[in-house]
Parts: sequence; structure tokens; C-alpha cells
Amino acid sequence: MAFEFTDANFQKTAIDTESVAVVDFWAEWCGPCRMIAPIIEELSKEYDGKVVVGKVNVDHNPEVSMKYGIRSIPTVLILKKGQVVDKQVGVTTKKVLVDKIESHL
Repeated sequence: MAFEFTDANFQKTAIDTESVAVVDFWAEWCGPCRMIAPIIEELSKEYDGKVVVGKVNVDHNPEVSMKYGIRSIPTVLILKKGQVVDKQVGVTTKKVLVDKIESHL
């Protein structure tokens, strides 16, 4: 299951980590977010131990969402050593996300 990032744990689990972090910003009421959710779950299993793959519920975690200027969801950020190195806004394919992740490993 994908990791649950929160305002409380984001610094330690996404920014201060040596791993690449894939962060899906989503909300329960968002239809396109539900479309991309299975892809995020698959990625979390496939990259287990190599990449931190998780989700931020924007309704429950406004600090992280505001910090990264999330205005549209789903938005997937790829962070490396605490810096945003790639971004995907809107629904996309698994291949697009895999290509983005692989380019930063």
C-alpha cells in the first residue's frame, strides 16, 4: 500500500530521505485522482525499498499542499534529496510515471 504522507511526517519521509520520493496529491472527491490511484499503488509495490511512493490527501494536509503550490489534483511530484525534480499534473499513464522515476534513480 502506498505510504501516507502528512503535514507531520512530510519533512522526515519525503524531504530528509536519501531516497527518491514520489508524492501523489489527491482528494477523496476527485474523480481523476481515483483513476490514477491504482497506478500509484502498483508503483509503491514495484519500487518498495528503492523509492518512497505515497499520497498526500490535500483536504487533510493543507500545509504540504500550500508549500508546493498544489492547485490542481492529481499532481504527482518527484523529489530527490528534498528538491522537486519532476512534476506531473493530471491523469497520466504508468509508463510516463515510470519513465520520470527511472530518470532520477
